[in-house]
Amino acid sequence: MSVFGIDIAREAVCILRSGISKHDALDILIDCISASDAVSDPEALRRAVYDRESVMSTGIGSGVAIPHVRIEEVTQPVVAVGISPQGINFDTLDNQAVHIIVLFAMPAQSHKEYLKLLAQVMLALKTPGFRERLLACNSPTEVFEVLQDSRE
Repeated sequence: MSVFGIDIAREAVCILRSGISKHDALDILIDCISASDAVSDPEALRRAVYDRESVMSTGIGSGVAIPHVRIEEVTQPVVAVGISPQGINFDTLDNQAVHIIVLFAMPAQSHKEYLKLLAQVMLALKTPGFRERLLACNSPTEVFEVLQDSRE
């Protein structure tokens, strides 16, 4: 179980290449979780994520973005994590580059679970030193190990 309180597949953790755009980063993470059996329609997921971003950026500040959706085409919670050492222009609230993206998708009727996961992600990302530990990683394996480490 990850520090977010949910299992994260190793394949759903990546280091994003330099110069990548917000939409390219989202596409990579969407593809990561679309490989899961929990997603019945990857294109519906892609549309939902883009629709959510068009309403308001999920770049919350402090180098973090948390794109998230609840849709019928997702049967169980799935999470992908992308680390961008160079940063991505994500139209954030604080106008700063995003270095950590946590994308999650939930079943449409999972309001309580959705709020719990969002709170757990926020809590972990606010833990002193946690973001720095993620950003110090040089490989997806290192990121995965930090996500599995419950030390605070």
